[in-house]
Amino acid sequence: MDIYSSKQRWKIALILVSLTIIIASLFVSNQMIDKISESEKAKAEQWADAIRKKVELVTLTNQIFDELREKERQKIQIVVDAQRTILNPSDLNMNQDIDFALNIISSNKNIPVAILTEDGKLAQGKNLDSTLTEVENASMFAEWIADGRFYEIEVFGGIKMQFVYGESNELIRLEKASDSLINSFNRDLIDNSSLIPVILVDEKTNKIEVSNLQEKDWKKNAAKTLKEFKQQNAPIRIDFGTGVKLLYYKESPELKQLTWFPYIQFSVIGLIVIIGYLMFSTFRKAEQNQVWAGMAKETAHQLGTPLSSMMAWVAHLEANGGNDMVVSEMNKDLERLEKITDRFSKIGSGAKLVEADLVVTIGNNLEYLRARLSDKIFIDFKVKEEEPIVMLHNPALMEWVVENICKNAVDAMGGKGQLSIEIQRVPERVYVDITDTGKGLTPKQFKTIFQPGYSTKKRGWGLGLTLVKRIIEEYHKGKVFVLKSEIDKGTTIRISIPL
Repeated sequence: MDIYSSKQRWKIALILVSLTIIIASLFVSNQMIDKISESEKAKAEQWADAIRKKVELVTLTNQIFDELREKERQKIQIVVDAQRTILNPSDLNMNQDIDFALNIISSNKNIPVAILTEDGKLAQGKNLDSTLTEVENASMFAEWIADGRFYEIEVFGGIKMQFVYGESNELIRLEKASDSLINSFNRDLIDNSSLIPVILVDEKTNKIEVSNLQEKDWKKNAAKTLKEFKQQNAPIRIDFGTGVKLLYYKESPELKQLTWFPYIQFSVIGLIVIIGYLMFSTFRKAEQNQVWAGMAKETAHQLGTPLSSMMAWVAHLEANGGNDMVVSEMNKDLERLEKITDRFSKIGSGAKLVEADLVVTIGNNLEYLRARLSDKIFIDFKVKEEEPIVMLHNPALMEWVVENICKNAVDAMGGKGQLSIEIQRVPERVYVDITDTGKGLTPKQFKTIFQPGYSTKKRGWGLGLTLVKRIIEEYHKGKVFVLKSEIDKGTTIRISIPL
């Protein structure tokens, strides 16, 4: 009966099914995360496309501004030529018409112009803002000169004056609209809370221009932040006409949380399963303890009645002159039955540990076994340092432990071989090593031989070593395990009991 092997197969099957479900769930979750990640990337691409369209609009607007400025410059050039005609009469000839020049100058209705003396004072002006003070006008004229919007005009006597001009109100208004459109790039980026985290970087300078990051202190670690962005995704290139900008992006915080969610979910589920398994194992162990105790008590009770009857019959035979040899053998069997009944009674009601010599307990049990085992089994009993080992133990149950292990060893040797029992004291513990020269065990069997229902014999119930484990671990607080084993060479089982 290999009940334990069957149970192991069921455990493995359940573990495989659970792993399959977990792997499948993780696969589906990762597929969903990949799709969401692609969707976020698509949003970044759409935003970049919108920016490109705005860039194209700005580029077109700038071209229009350049054309308007050129037309205004050409118009001012005509005005300047007309002004020279008026201010320098020595250049007049018969083809020149002062009235025509005056008409040209008067036709300028929107471009602010001014004629400045050699010391920079305003001599004449047109289309100027009347609300400006003299100082403000001087500052404005200086800006025009700095921008290159001026001409020199020679008048009588070699005197030179400066003709300066500004931009028309219409051109200024369009430039403000253009600036507003460009500024909308930054606003769209910074205020777009629905967009994934992005950073706009100048390709040449590698300088961060704008970002929609919500962290207040991200600028303090700008280089580190940019490095993190670069490691995640390739940038999206946006040509602004005046230079290329790189749009870096990374996963949103929600996507990061979603990435970890399946692992957190299965960790919680795993924790619940482990707690449930531990509770189930505890209840099952408690139930097994009750079954063991109940079975032991019932066995002791059932043996008690026929044992009492047999004792009475033996006493009757002795009183009536029965055969002495028969009576003697029957008394030996009765003693054996009494010992077995005592063992079951102790397991059922709780074993009492007493101070006794362990060497004597095991030695007496081996003497009993020698008389009942085959002559082909040689028993070697050794005690290191050859001194008594007085310690707390239950002699009846310890005898049962050694007897069960020895019987299993004899079965493993096929009724022929050497059985060695060695006792040694180490700091705080006592070791009892039982070695046989049998067929040995595989490493896989080292633990399974102590499990209920496991047996290498066709008609075995797999309870002998289970009782051994229970007696050593639960009553003596020790350990029993396979110390070593080799196929066809033998096995050593060690009993370790604390002093």
